[in-house]
Amino acid sequence: MGRGRVQLKRIENKINRQVTFSKRRSGLLKKAHEISVLCDAEVALIVFSTKGKLFEYSTDSCMERILERYERYCYAERQLQANEIEPNGNWTLEYSKLKARMEVLQRNQKHFMGEDLADLSLKELQSVEQQIDSGLKLIRSRKNQLMLQSISELQKKDKLLKEQNNLLAKKKRRSY
Repeated sequence: MGRGRVQLKRIENKINRQVTFSKRRSGLLKKAHEISVLCDAEVALIVFSTKGKLFEYSTDSCMERILERYERYCYAERQLQANEIEPNGNWTLEYSKLKARMEVLQRNQKHFMGEDLADLSLKELQSVEQQIDSGLKLIRSRKNQLMLQSISELQKKDKLLKEQNNLLAKKKRRSY
C-alpha cells in the first residue's frame, strides 16, 4: 500500500521538522549522485539547514568548477537578454557605463595632478605613485629619443655647413 500525498507546508513541530529535513536531505543527495552517475551530468547541490549548517554535493568534488561554469552561463544569459532589450535601453545602458567610466578617468586624473588624495588608502597612494613613475619613465624615454634625433639632425646640418664652407673656401682660393 502506497503512501498518501504529503501536504507541502511548514512542519510546526521542531523535532518532526528536523527528522524530515535529515531524511529528505539524504534522499536529495542520493538523487543528485544518481543523476550524475546515470546521466553523466555535472551536479552541484548546496543545502543550508535552518541553523546555517552547510551540506553540499558535487560530482568529482569540483564544486568551484561547476559554480564558475554556472556564473559564465548566467553572465551569457544576461548578455543575451541585454542584447534583446530595445535599442533605447541599450543606449541608456551604454550612456551610464560611459558616464561611470568618465568619472573614474576624471578621478584618476585628479589623483595624478595631486588633488583629492585625502580619501585614498596607503595601497591606493602607492598605486598612483607607481603609475606616475611609469609615466615619467615613458616621458623621459620619449624626451631623450627626441633630443637624440634633434642632436643627430643638428650634427648633419653642421657637417653639411662645414662641407659647404670648405667648398666656398676652395673656390675663393682658386679665384685668387
